[in-house]
Amino acid sequence: MYKVILLLDFGEEYSKALLKGISKYSSENGNWSFCRMPLYYRETMGVKGILEWAKEWKANGIIGQLYNEMETEFYESPLPIIAQDFKERFKKIPNITGLYRQTGKMGAEYFLKKGFQNFAFYGFNNIVWSRERAEGFETAVNKAGYQVNYFEHKKARSTDIWYYKSKSLSKWLKSLPKPVALMACDDNQGVHITETCKHNQIRVPQEVAVLGVDNDVMLCELSDPPLSSIELDIEKGGYDAARALDLMIQGRVKFYRDIPVPPIKVITRTSTNIFASTDDHVADALDFIHRNIETNLQVTDIVKEVPMSRRSLEKRFLEVTGMPVYKYISNLRIEKMAEKLLSTDQTIFEIALDMGLQDSKNIARQFRQVMGYTPVDYRKMFGEKKAVVTK
Repeated sequence: MYKVILLLDFGEEYSKALLKGISKYSSENGNWSFCRMPLYYRETMGVKGILEWAKEWKANGIIGQLYNEMETEFYESPLPIIAQDFKERFKKIPNITGLYRQTGKMGAEYFLKKGFQNFAFYGFNNIVWSRERAEGFETAVNKAGYQVNYFEHKKARSTDIWYYKSKSLSKWLKSLPKPVALMACDDNQGVHITETCKHNQIRVPQEVAVLGVDNDVMLCELSDPPLSSIELDIEKGGYDAARALDLMIQGRVKFYRDIPVPPIKVITRTSTNIFASTDDHVADALDFIHRNIETNLQVTDIVKEVPMSRRSLEKRFLEVTGMPVYKYISNLRIEKMAEKLLSTDQTIFEIALDMGLQDSKNIARQFRQVMGYTPVDYRKMFGEKKAVVTK
């Protein structure tokens, strides 16, 4: 039975999901013994103290959040070690690391499909996971022919921006061209944005649509309005990290490749529940659709709200969104159905009826066309991941 030291932030949801994956691998491959070492041991014990403690406990390996300046000392020890790159990637030690640029690209593509032409990113340029998410976001935005606005913050810590930069942050948000699609480097910073907008009477999502990363459900639901977020496959990262450590302990490899944590999908909540349009009539139609999507909404209901003929509305709507009104309503209903599959215990049929999807024979087919999975498979795959995050 292996003894493994876990030097992680046990209070954050990311680490809890990692632990879930590590524990799962352990239960399938020998039932390991763990020492959950608090993060402050990095400062109080240092590398030497941690390694001495590990030797006394007869530890077989370490998975932890380590400072980059500790890398050489840990690398030179005989103990197999895997680092979580919470600041910068390690060069001599394998990293549990995200596909950060891919995550940024996913955020940009999500906003581009919603018709946005103004973009902003809020994060830190001195932390790898924030910097590379910004790079992926900007690359995709630039490719589409647009630019990204940034908030200047070169040496800020994750808790500093809102509490110590509130005036400059407010000024920046007010100065952004509206409507703007803003991606935050993580959910914590996303909540900072929604809080700042609320204090400055900036409407979310009408003026600033906000997207976070991690899908930390507690933070996302604490936000007002609730924060949309990119969900990551963190549990798989933990599982793969444990497997890598197993190989290192066996002596089969000295340096295992980095363990990637890929983005899975965007979880849409109210903070991005809008389609951007400079056409006032189309914008009014979109606003009405989003506010009434959970009713048995028909195209005729929308025509009554807009002072133009159905033919004119259909033509302008297609030009702006790239799809007919009925198709937009259908797709949005499916997206809302997907949210309910993960957030409620209702049956698929009950959710479909609530969303105005009365043709039960075609529900699975329509859902798969939009989401890529049948409703049953979608709930099975992503519902289990959501449960991991919220525990």
